[in-house]
Amino acid sequence: MFGLQGIGLPELIVVLVIVLIIFGASRLRDIGGALGGAISEFRQSVSGEDEEDKEPAEANKEA
Repeated sequence: MFGLQGIGLPELIVVLVIVLIIFGASRLRDIGGALGGAISEFRQSVSGEDEEDKEPAEANKEA
C-alpha cells in the first residue's frame, strides 16, 4: 500500500522541482496562496468559527 512512509527527502525535492518547472515561480506563489487560503477557510468551517460570529463578540467586549 502506498503511504507517506515511502516518500523521502530526495523524492520530495524531485516532485517540487517538477512542479516548479511546470508552473513557474510566479504561478507557484499564486497557487500556494490559494492553497493556504483554502486550508484556512476549511479550518474555520470545521471549528465552527464564522466572521459573523466574531463581530458581535468583539462588540460586546468593547461595551
